[in-house]
Amino acid sequence: MSRFALFLALPLVFNMGCGSEPAPDDPLAGIELIGDDLTDVPLHDASAEQVARFKDGDALFDFVFRERDGLGPLYIRAACAGCHDGASRGPGAVQKMALVEDDGVTPAADQGGLPYGHTLRPYAVGGATTLSEPESEATIKVSKRLGPPVFGRGYMEAVDDAEIERVAAEQAARGDAIHGRINRVVFHSKKSGDESFSAFVEGDENLIGRFGFKARVATLDDFTADAYQGDMGITSPLRPDELPNPDGLTDDAKPGEDVVIDTVNAVADYMRLLEIPRRAPADARGQALFVEADCAACHVPSLRTRADYPIAQLADIDAPVYTDFLLHDLGPDLADGLADESASSVAWRTAPLIGVRHSTAYLHDGRARTIEQAILLHDGPGSEAAASVAAFRALSYEDRGALIDFVRSL
Repeated sequence: MSRFALFLALPLVFNMGCGSEPAPDDPLAGIELIGDDLTDVPLHDASAEQVARFKDGDALFDFVFRERDGLGPLYIRAACAGCHDGASRGPGAVQKMALVEDDGVTPAADQGGLPYGHTLRPYAVGGATTLSEPESEATIKVSKRLGPPVFGRGYMEAVDDAEIERVAAEQAARGDAIHGRINRVVFHSKKSGDESFSAFVEGDENLIGRFGFKARVATLDDFTADAYQGDMGITSPLRPDELPNPDGLTDDAKPGEDVVIDTVNAVADYMRLLEIPRRAPADARGQALFVEADCAACHVPSLRTRADYPIAQLADIDAPVYTDFLLHDLGPDLADGLADESASSVAWRTAPLIGVRHSTAYLHDGRARTIEQAILLHDGPGSEAAASVAAFRALSYEDRGALIDFVRSL
């Protein structure tokens, strides 16, 4: 029998407060309020045209697909918001599986026992009757990934490639264990209909991955098309093919491509125009400790964006992303047995600390209930973050609290 190493995600609880009502003529009318903060809102200085574009994409992001809309044949959730409610984290999650060696960490050379890929899709429609399950007696590692927030993703896409390469070179020259590396990825979608953001074509190589827990996707249009296809079974001009499934279905209840290119681009633009949620006032002492413990070596507070990024408000600015976009070895305790592009089983992209104050579960699978737990779980054999965790442990109770409060403010 297969042996499963299942990481159960902790339940997410969202504090959905009432907040103040916007004025009837406010361009943000109808935008969701969480607690006392506006979240899921467009850039603060967005034009009327950008706000309209944002709302169009937001509606599509929340749209619940049905069988007649092309959902399936196999799927995980029926809407983007099912995994990114209010642009935040969860509640939906994705289960991944990989064939691994006896150590439970190293991916097996032969993954043929997973003929339908590494993603478990628990629901079926459109004539499908069989879920994609493992066909192997080898050791199978199953892990969970909570849907990440999509706040501020335009800031992330806008960061200049040269900035990411600069940080990677600086880390390579460090005398300690922190040596992040770029996930050089392939563009797996067809050419986008909107070339203002990227003109990549299927098969283009050596792109800098920046989206996804292992930085396996380079652009937001590719990220959107990939999620439509992989999570919902929704095909598009960028990803026109149904995924392999046990029933051998080459289409679902809707013949042909399920959404048009304008839908993909509108959802991508919604994420590009999403503002970083308002951050709480930060204590200077906690911020200094964050730097002293070398947390900022990977969670880089800001990176410069491209001067030619098509959204003018995000061009040539210091984007406060709190990530280096690089892959770091965090050791076998956090390994998932998967390799994404050039990312290994133990490698994870530095999580961008955007909207952290609106999260209630941390790390890729939500196993950490608190920020302190998330920090401590960066420790372990072979982890590049071990020295930073040791520095955190060495702090006084008050200083630990100050550092945590700073992270919680983001």
